[in-house]
Amino acid sequence: KKINSLGSGVIIDSEGFIVTNNHVVQDSSNILVSLADRREFDAKIVISDPRTDLAILKITNKNSDLPYLELMNSDELEVGDIVLAIGNPFGVGQTVTSGIISALARTKVGVGDYEFFIQTDAAINPGNSGGALVTSTGKLAGINTAIFSRTGGSVGIGFAIPSNMVASVINSVKESGKIIRPWIGLYGKNLNRELSERLGIEKKFQGLLVTEINARS
Repeated sequence: KKINSLGSGVIIDSEGFIVTNNHVVQDSSNILVSLADRREFDAKIVISDPRTDLAILKITNKNSDLPYLELMNSDELEVGDIVLAIGNPFGVGQTVTSGIISALARTKVGVGDYEFFIQTDAAINPGNSGGALVTSTGKLAGINTAIFSRTGGSVGIGFAIPSNMVASVINSVKESGKIIRPWIGLYGKNLNRELSERLGIEKKFQGLLVTEINARS
C-alpha cells in the first residue's frame, strides 16, 4: 500500500542540499521537492539520523539556480528575539507565522537524544516539521521539529533544533559522508538534594556526580 506524506524542508546551499526532519522522510521510497515558485525536483536522502531527528537530502535533477538560507550562530539567540516559522501546515501551502524565542536549551521534549531545543510561540502545526525557523535578519535559527499539544494543533509551544546542531550534521556529511559524534567517555548523574547532603556539598542541585569512567576513554 502506497501512502503519501507531507513535510517541510530548507535548502541550505546552491548545490541543492536540503535539511529536514528524519521523521518527515523516514521509510520513504520517493521524495519530491516542491518550491514556492512551483518548480519541482526529485531528491534523495544523503543521510538520515534518528538521534538528532535530522535528515540531509540532495536534489538530483538540479538545472537552475536555487534560493537558499544561510545558517546563523544559534548561540547568539536570546529569549525575546523575533522569529518566523515557515512551512506547509496541514498541506494548505507555504505559510509564515511569527513569534518570539520563548526559551533556549529546552530539554525533555522527547524528540531526539540530543535535547537542547529552541522553544517558540510562533504557530507550528503538523506539516511544519522540517521547516525553517528564521530570524528577523533572514537567517536560519533552527529547524521546526515538534509541538506540545493536546489537540494536535498549535497552542503556542513549539520546538526547533538549533542551527548549530544542523551545521554540525551538514559539515560531517560533507567532510566524511557520515556523522561523527563526540563522546566524553564518562557517566554520571545530576546532583540532587539527597546526594548533596550525603556528600557534604553545600551548593545543592549544582554539578554532576561522576559514577563511571569508561576504560577506553
